[in-house]
Amino acid sequence: MDLTDALRTTGAVREFSDQPVSHEDLAAILDVARFAPSGGNRQGWRVIVVDDVDSRRALRDAYLDAWHDYVAHGLAGQVAFSPLASADERQAARDLRDAAIASSDPQGFAENLDTVPALLVVAIDLASLSATDRDLDRYHFIGGASVYPFVWSILLAARERDLAGVLTTVGTRNEPRLRELFHIPSTWAVAAIVALGHPRRPRTRLTRRAVDQFARRDVFDGPSITSHPDVSTSATPGSSH
Repeated sequence: MDLTDALRTTGAVREFSDQPVSHEDLAAILDVARFAPSGGNRQGWRVIVVDDVDSRRALRDAYLDAWHDYVAHGLAGQVAFSPLASADERQAARDLRDAAIASSDPQGFAENLDTVPALLVVAIDLASLSATDRDLDRYHFIGGASVYPFVWSILLAARERDLAGVLTTVGTRNEPRLRELFHIPSTWAVAAIVALGHPRRPRTRLTRRAVDQFARRDVFDGPSITSHPDVSTSATPGSSH
């Protein structure tokens, strides 16, 4: 597959057919994804393929519980779990949790996570991370650079095999439950849950903001870098397709 085409068509997919994903396919996908970069080439990730029915249901329950909190933020008109949220904004979201539960969709992705053809829990060894922002007086995220390229490579490798999926971090809100469920050591963190399967709907070309909307020269608010004329521009921040 052409790399540019893959990058422009690998969107977040949450609806799958009933066709299973074999361990052979997963092994082949991970065999490609393992070449992703990581700090010091330490490759501190661990992938848990969740096959057990009871474990899948427990994962779904932990994820759905966190999803209700996520939806509550949306009902409050907020970016979910924003690191810049005030105490009042956080409380406003908590106050809408019951409304979020009431709006739950029986056919939704979160409600049916346990039925996804392939479920992967990706954990990262905290000892392997070079978190250069560790001592800064702000939200810390730099350590993720040593795991999320690997997760994205999983999705790209799956795309080459006509599979699709989504990287989701919602479940990490209930990391203590996941740590107990999957016997994850205390020195490791849950980085993502990856759902994979055969897409139920045809793929479409993605749309994103044009380059001149986010790329500047020399300083933060410097002159724009002009977009290539073939770049699609109709999407807004937050769009997943």
